[in-house]
Amino acid sequence: MPTNLYGANDKFDLETSHVLPALIRKFHEAKMKNAPFVELWGTGKPLREFMHVDDMAAACIHLLGTLDAETLYDKLGQTHVNIGTGAEISIANLAATVAKIVGFTGEIRFDASKPDGTPRKLMDTGLLEKLGYHHSVSLESGIQTVYQWYCR
Repeated sequence: MPTNLYGANDKFDLETSHVLPALIRKFHEAKMKNAPFVELWGTGKPLREFMHVDDMAAACIHLLGTLDAETLYDKLGQTHVNIGTGAEISIANLAATVAKIVGFTGEIRFDASKPDGTPRKLMDTGLLEKLGYHHSVSLESGIQTVYQWYCR
């Protein structure tokens, strides 16, 4: 079961995309227009976990080489392995990180009259780590890579 994934070839449509590609697009467009601010929904307080798709693929390959369904259930008593980073970031801090990477220097405003969504979404990655896997792409370097791809 994966967490929020992001990477090249993501969907950057402002109506249907997930939060990270939407932020990349919003801040990029604001930078191009020299906009004084970007307005985002909610308070910025909700916490989210993000994983680069390359780490997701690496985790799957690691798990395929480490165990099978019988071992997972019979020996570990589990039916699923959560795949994530085990690290969370607030939407406000995520927005600030994306703005910095994109080069947007205007103000970030939050419209608290709009919904925040679920307060916290964090995977328990203890079993994944017990099985010897840890992600390698930091959120900041992953966003930089995706932004470079987006600009191409």
